[in-house]
Parts: sequence; C-alpha cells; structure tokens
Amino acid sequence: MLSVMNLSDPADRLLIDHLRRRSAASVSELMDLLGVTATAVRQRLNRLMADGLIGRQLDRPTDGEATGRGRPSYRYSLTERGRSGAGDNYQDLAQAMWQEIRSIPDPAIRAGAVKRVANRLAERYSPSIDGEDLKQRMLEMTRLLGEREVPVELDESSGLPVLTLLACPYPKLAENDRTVCAMEKVLLSEVLGEAVRLSECRLDGGGCCSFTPSRGDRRREPTESLPKVTLSDDLHATDGTAGAVEIVLAEEAVR
Repeated sequence: MLSVMNLSDPADRLLIDHLRRRSAASVSELMDLLGVTATAVRQRLNRLMADGLIGRQLDRPTDGEATGRGRPSYRYSLTERGRSGAGDNYQDLAQAMWQEIRSIPDPAIRAGAVKRVANRLAERYSPSIDGEDLKQRMLEMTRLLGEREVPVELDESSGLPVLTLLACPYPKLAENDRTVCAMEKVLLSEVLGEAVRLSECRLDGGGCCSFTPSRGDRRREPTESLPKVTLSDDLHATDGTAGAVEIVLAEEAVR
C-alpha cells in the first residue's frame, strides 16, 4: 500500500501534510501553499486522486456568495487510504509490540501469541486467495505481496512452486529475530492451505527468503478439520541467546 513516507515528491508530502492539518482545501489555497499555478495544482491533485489518496467534494457557496457559470469549485481532502498512510508510524508501533511478544517468558504462551498474530494476518490476506490449486494460490499470493510493495518471485522450475521474497516484509523486526521467519511460515501455510518450509533464509546467509511447499498440493479444508503438525524452529533473540519456540501449523490431508 502506498503511504506518504513512500512518496518521492516533496511537494506531494507537503500537500498531503497540509490536508492532514486542514481536513480540506481549495485549489487557491494549495496554489499559495506550493507556489505554483492552478493548472499545476490540478495536475498534481488529479494524480493523487488516481492513486486513491485524495478525494474532492463540490464546494457549495454559502448564503450571500456569488455564483456563476465558470469551472465548478471543489475542496480536496484525504481519503481513508490517504489518512492511513499520512503520518504513518506503524513501524515504531510494530517494533514495540513485537518486543513485548518476544519478552514473554513462557515459550508456549509466546508461541501462541506469535501464531495468533500470523493467523490475524492470514485473515486479512485469505479473501484474496481463492485459487483451486496450490499453483494458482501461490500466483495470487505473489500478486498480493507485489501490491504491498514486497518484491517477490515464483519459481516453478523444480516442479513445485517456490515463493521467494527478494526483500523482507519486516526488515527491522527480522534482522536478528527468527521468530519473524516462523510467523511468516505460519502465515503462508494458513493462506495457501498447504504447509510450507523455509528453504532459504537471509539469516542463514542466503540471498533471499524462499518458501517451498512441504509435500506438494493438498486439498484445501477448514483449518479446524486438519491434522496438526508441530514444527520446532530454532529461534534466536536479538541479544544472540538461543531459544526454541514450537509453532503449530495446520497440515492438509492428502487427496
């Protein structure tokens, strides 16, 4: 998802920050803000509207104001998408919450918290993943990650499709913490309806993180009806101490 922090144009950031403060603004206000012509402002607004960050409402004159047949007057404001990206401080919040999870002393409780986070993320992704077979679902997952600006490739040369993340979706969290890798494995297993294994990992010196289906394509069934397989991953805390967290994955039955 595009956010203000990802906008490369300083004028875009200035305009959006202004709308955060003012809630809505006219073209003339934005001309003064940016120091450009009305045409330049409208071109910028049209582009940001096409990106889904800004919307507009007809500016109806108040009692006593003159009306005419000229160009309609609009006021521009942030959309829900624009507001969610503006002033994005999610990274700090995510890091703080993740540190709290990692500080839970009981391994079983900690593992349960990690799995619930993965399941919550899976709930957000699953409605967009409805392919009939594993290959189709992995293609849909590739598209979904791409929309979230995560560079990803799908390699089918070995027979089974291999999903490779060319950049970590959680770089700050995953730098020294394998718990994030375990969470990502649970997330992908839940969304794809097939247990996956981490066949290559940056933390092991690999160039990327690759996820491979454990046993080929399976029948998709509700999670609660599937047999449970407990996978134990050696996880390392950020201070370098070793630990083990068991992650319970739902494995689908063979056709």
